[in-house]
Amino acid sequence: MIETGRPAERAILIGINYSGQDENETEEYIDELSFLAETAGALPQRRFIQKLDIPNPGTFVGSGKITEIAQFVQDNEIDLAIFDDELSPVQLRNIEKTLQCRVLDRTNLILDIFAKRARTSHARTQVELAQYQYLLPRLKRMWTHLERQKGGIGLRGPGETEIETDRRIIRDKISQLKDQLKKIDVQMSTQRKNRGKMVRVSLVGYTNVGKSTLMNLLSKSDVFAENKLFATLDTTVRKVVIGNLPFLLSDTVGFIRKLPHDLVKSFKSTLDEVRESDLMLHVVDISHPGFEEQIKVVNETLRDLGSANKPSIIIFNKMDVFTYMAKDEDDLTPIKRENYSLDDLKKTWMANDRNHPTVFISAKTRENIGELRKILYEEVKKIHITRYPYNDFLFADPPASHKDPSTPLKDPPTPLKGG
Repeated sequence: MIETGRPAERAILIGINYSGQDENETEEYIDELSFLAETAGALPQRRFIQKLDIPNPGTFVGSGKITEIAQFVQDNEIDLAIFDDELSPVQLRNIEKTLQCRVLDRTNLILDIFAKRARTSHARTQVELAQYQYLLPRLKRMWTHLERQKGGIGLRGPGETEIETDRRIIRDKISQLKDQLKKIDVQMSTQRKNRGKMVRVSLVGYTNVGKSTLMNLLSKSDVFAENKLFATLDTTVRKVVIGNLPFLLSDTVGFIRKLPHDLVKSFKSTLDEVRESDLMLHVVDISHPGFEEQIKVVNETLRDLGSANKPSIIIFNKMDVFTYMAKDEDDLTPIKRENYSLDDLKKTWMANDRNHPTVFISAKTRENIGELRKILYEEVKKIHITRYPYNDFLFADPPASHKDPSTPLKDPPTPLKGG
């Protein structure tokens, strides 16, 4: 349930600059945490970063840093302290006692956003299961925690029911939700089988890279799209026709660094769309300074799903907001990532990957969409021909006026039986 009329909570962000980690990289991680906090409805006031080899087992950061944070919380009426890693139950208890404010870790924050975004009963069930699995080992803390608090970020869903969440009740609830999701999995699997042998294409990528916007553009549909993290939770499937070639296009939940493991397991039926797809469109936000790290995160998640070796097209989106810093001619230092122009990027490994076609586009301004459609047409055509080897006439050269595969033929031929 989403609260209304509540004032925005003032938050601070806490992270660790681990040994061997670049400071700019750490700042990017905290920037993402800040975006997560804003998506959840909080107002980040300040960030605290400490250099450590490993987190302090008792308070995550060192004793001096936690004292400094506690003083800031007291002086600035801070409601919420958000940490960029998952905290143990012991760390949560100790930190709350020291800071005297509510404490969230990255996992709980992401779960809260999912609870806020879940619109269908399917999505709500998946999120609720992940929330209870997160809550179970933290019950001792939550008993006293919930006596004082009524709602707020991190307490949506099961966190705001009542203090009836003892271990037996939660385990029973988890069991019920798993049974419910098993039934949903069967229903979703049946739906996928009923779609026949049509080629299936899935949009994948980091959260907030423009997948839903691209989905709307290619399918001429109206999928919810917003400049916030995890705008899409429920799988949306649309039939798309390019030229005379039909296929199914699905848009699924975006990936993110440190995506909670319980959440991945809960969203099994949603992520099965990716597992069972024939072709993946890996969308990348070319304007993001850490887009290469995001590509790595998505590829690792796809490996975990057993989908890393599927045919794919890499789509570098948001050309319209890509910027770079022109390097001074007198500057003899090596060219850095931020000094690459778009033309420079197109000459790198990214644009010349022999295993995956690549294309640079802007879904928002429709720049280069024609090239994307042509590449997509050719890749779907390869799969279609292997599935329907006797439908070669579908791919005969169209009349001169229909050379662009993005334009449908006026009178497409009647398919053969079974095609």
